[in-house]
Amino acid sequence: MTRIALVAGEASGDLLAAHLIEALKRRLPGADFCGIGGPKMQRAGFAVWWPAERLAVRGYAEVLKHYREIAGIRRALLERLLDEKPDVFIGVDAPDFNLWLEARLKRAGIPVVHYVSPSVWAWRGGRINKIARACDRLLALFPFEPPLYEKTGLPVDYVGHPLADVLPVESWRKLARERLELNGSGPVIALLPGSRQSEVGMMAELYIRTAGLLRERFPEAVFLVPLVSRETRTIFEEALWKIGHQDWLIKDAPARPGFEITHVELDAAQPAAGCMKLLFGHAQEAMAACDGALVASGTATLEAALLKAPHVITYRMSPWSWRLMKRMRYQPWVGLPNILAGRFVVPEFLQDDATPENLAQALGNLVLDGEVRKRLAGCFTDMHRQLRQNTAEKAATAILPMLQPA
Repeated sequence: MTRIALVAGEASGDLLAAHLIEALKRRLPGADFCGIGGPKMQRAGFAVWWPAERLAVRGYAEVLKHYREIAGIRRALLERLLDEKPDVFIGVDAPDFNLWLEARLKRAGIPVVHYVSPSVWAWRGGRINKIARACDRLLALFPFEPPLYEKTGLPVDYVGHPLADVLPVESWRKLARERLELNGSGPVIALLPGSRQSEVGMMAELYIRTAGLLRERFPEAVFLVPLVSRETRTIFEEALWKIGHQDWLIKDAPARPGFEITHVELDAAQPAAGCMKLLFGHAQEAMAACDGALVASGTATLEAALLKAPHVITYRMSPWSWRLMKRMRYQPWVGLPNILAGRFVVPEFLQDDATPENLAQALGNLVLDGEVRKRLAGCFTDMHRQLRQNTAEKAATAILPMLQPA
């Protein structure tokens, strides 16, 4: 039996790997898939040795707190893979975890693929040679990435982005609003504070205070907050409770009533406008339905663009992590829509600039400006068509020649 090992360390990697597993299964019906992954991979028939959530930590300071646990998982995984000798190993993103592992597996004679180029075009470009030494083949999601590796001799395949294949090119705003039963006259604003617990912990209060200022400007607004797990929902709820017992809309202003907070399943009755709805998942519906979104930097910014959602990008991390990241950045942009466009098509507010006042002003202006939203939709549609490459099939085609007979 063909055995394929994978490691995906976060929600975006879980999605990429799940689509790849399904494509490989169509070519190799008897293949066995195992390693570190998330729920989407598991539903695709993946045997989870460790859950992806154990690796989902962002920022240098945050990684250091969990270093002993993560390093222990990596050593145990390496020992198991060296013992079981899979026919190929596929590291899906998570370069700080996977490249170390890949280099050792490659030295042991196990074919290695790295799926998703690390962002060498944005920061830490010196990793290019390390990446080339660590793996036998690289699968790149963006068209500008393969030329970066030409001098290394590493085979690189541009495979596009699976989100562009899955999501329709046309807007499905009307359908999304019907699914969420959004019938009010006020604007719909999506708030996406991230998928990791560490991200939501860092961003929740900022998002809630921003929503408070927007609610003053748009009293009938509905705020949709998709949260991916019970843990992230609890973190956000705790921030709501904390701010709801403080003077949270405007500093030193008289106390104001808070939001009506509703936990929403898609088949549940919906409250009236002027509320905040905590969704159990359903991020795509929230972004497709919205008049404007506030999105934590990461893959969700690309997802927002592919869903044609006008949005503002923001992010905060520990001060120490930010100082390191800022020194190593090569480009003025961090959001994927801006990187793909080579210019600021959507606003970015990072670290100290990420204040409730700045975010509420930018997002409120976007909600009111129909002409800007129309231009953004055209720009996002062009990106969508460029990235739509039947990614999973292309990735599977690149991997199949590397498999040894079982």
